[in-house]
Order: sequence, then C-alpha cells, then structure tokens
Amino acid sequence: MNTELTSIDPAIVPKKRLYNGAQMPAIGLGTFGSDHITPEQVAEAVKYAVKIGYRHIDCASVYGNEKQIGKAIKELIAEGVVTRNELWITSKVWNDMHGEGNVIKSCKQSLADLQLDYLDLYLVHWPFPNYHAPGCDGDSRNPDSIPYSHKSYMTAWRQMEQLCKEGLVKNIGTSNMTIPKFELLLNDAEILPAVNEMEMHPHFQQHELFDYCLSKNIQPIGFSPIGSPARPERDKTADDTVDIEDPAIVAAANRLGVHPAVVCIKWAVQNGQVPIPFSSNPRNILGNLKAVTENPLTDNEMEAIKKNDKNCRLIKGQVFLWEGANSWEDLWDLNGVITK
Repeated sequence: MNTELTSIDPAIVPKKRLYNGAQMPAIGLGTFGSDHITPEQVAEAVKYAVKIGYRHIDCASVYGNEKQIGKAIKELIAEGVVTRNELWITSKVWNDMHGEGNVIKSCKQSLADLQLDYLDLYLVHWPFPNYHAPGCDGDSRNPDSIPYSHKSYMTAWRQMEQLCKEGLVKNIGTSNMTIPKFELLLNDAEILPAVNEMEMHPHFQQHELFDYCLSKNIQPIGFSPIGSPARPERDKTADDTVDIEDPAIVAAANRLGVHPAVVCIKWAVQNGQVPIPFSSNPRNILGNLKAVTENPLTDNEMEAIKKNDKNCRLIKGQVFLWEGANSWEDLWDLNGVITK
C-alpha cells in the first residue's frame, strides 16, 4: 500500500442524518474483496482509507475478512489516527444465521472479530435464509433454499431489535429488500430500519424503491456504485452494461479531468444516497473520497445521467433461488407481489 498520504479533512465529508438523529458519513469504504483480493489486502485498504479521511467502513461476516479489519482498526486507534467514536462501522448478518438466537450470536462474533464493543449499523444482508457455498458458480443451487417467509424474517428482525436494546448495535437496517417485503416489515417492526443497502449505480437507479425508502425515512445506501467491474464471474452476463462507458458519464469526466468512476460517486452522493465503493488502489480510494468534497456535477450533467438509466441489475442473486422458482427475477417481486 502506498504510504504517501494526501488526506481529506473528515469534517468536510457530507453526512446523512438518519431518522433517529444519527449522523452517517455520506460515503463509505466497502470491504467485499470479491474473489481476487485477500483479507489482508482489504485490511490494508481500510488502514489507508482511515488515514486519509474515511470514517465509514462497510463490513459483513460473509466477506471473511472481519478479523483482519478488526486488527487494522485496533492499530489505527492505538496509533491515535482515529478514535472509536469518530468511526462508523457497519456489519451484516449472513443468511444462514437468521434462526432464533443466531442473529445475536453472529453479531457478537462480528464484534469479537472487529474488536469492537458496538456496531454503528447492523444489517440483515438478504431477506432470505438461503445461502450458497463460497466461490460457487452462477448455476449453483442449495436444495434447502425457500421463498421469502415473513415469519422467518421477523424472527431475525426481533433479534436485531434486541441488539439495539442491549446497546450492541446503534442502528439497524435492511439490505436487498423490495417494496412488498418492506410493507410487511414496517407494519410489524417495533424498531424501524434506518437504512436499506441496495444495488445502485447510474445504469441501475431503482427510482421507485429509492423514492419509497425516502418516503419512509429509510436512508438508501448504494453498493456497486460504479457498476462493480470486479464482481464475481457468476454475476456477469452478456446483457450487462458498463456505467463508466456511458456517454453522459464520460463527458462529465472529461470536463472535470477525472476517471468516469469518480463521476459515478459524485452522482450517487448528489442523488441522495450513500455509496460504498471498494478499491485496494490508493489512488482510487483517495479519488472516491475527493469526489464527494469538490467539483460537483452540474444540474445538466445530473439530468443527463438520470436519463441514461438502463435498469441493468448486476447482482441478480440467482444463487439464492429455491426449487420451483422461474428465474432470478422471482427474488425481486417485480410485479409488486412477493413471489412464492
């Protein structure tokens, strides 16, 4: 990792106020290293990112690198680079830990691995108890997979609420949700979700779900904000489009003298979401942070990008399908009804 540091004052990085008053930095560092980045490399990226001004780190138990990230965070705090209170650390419970007692168990394991006393945000990673073997291909199916069960989801959500009450988690939220599933959760939840983490980038803007979340005071967090060029091979199809080749994005990048990926990050923050890009490249890590603190896109550029939405979902989730499902579209309730 490059040791030549150019830092950004964290005070000038925008924040998003959640419904309960919590202030979340408006850009985070993702830590999903895909299949080609080691846990140690992810941890080095975290150390570099915090040293140059990042304060928001998005983790998950399934990424398999929380122990290494925890070591990095402990070292940063010990070195006086940052205090715990200055950091916003997110983690997520994986699909195979939704059962009674398992969400709390999984959270405590993440806390132990990250060497923290509490999480700023804890998410239900997917609204299914379905899971897949690490590194599996796109045709892999688990015979135990089932359609969405609201009863099962609420078993997990009650434990999320309990974690809040015990102070182990400051905020709870959802990920990869749909509006029909939200309608059930919001009706039954005692503690409402503060955020929803969802795929969002210029070629997949999710206008309806985005607007729905805002109407319910749920802050959207966008994963794959530049179109996830390093996503696993199982998630790549011939019909996928490439955000950083979009003419409107390239034109804005040329005006600003930046990489098109930087324009994607600017669009995300100016659009009202919280992007969580990942890179292990110091130049890109810095560029993504600078994207939200200088040289905004013009109204005309924002409108041009909005018009070029391709509705191209990249992370389709097909490995979570159950017996009898027709296609990955069944995961996403595209007709407004939960698919059984």
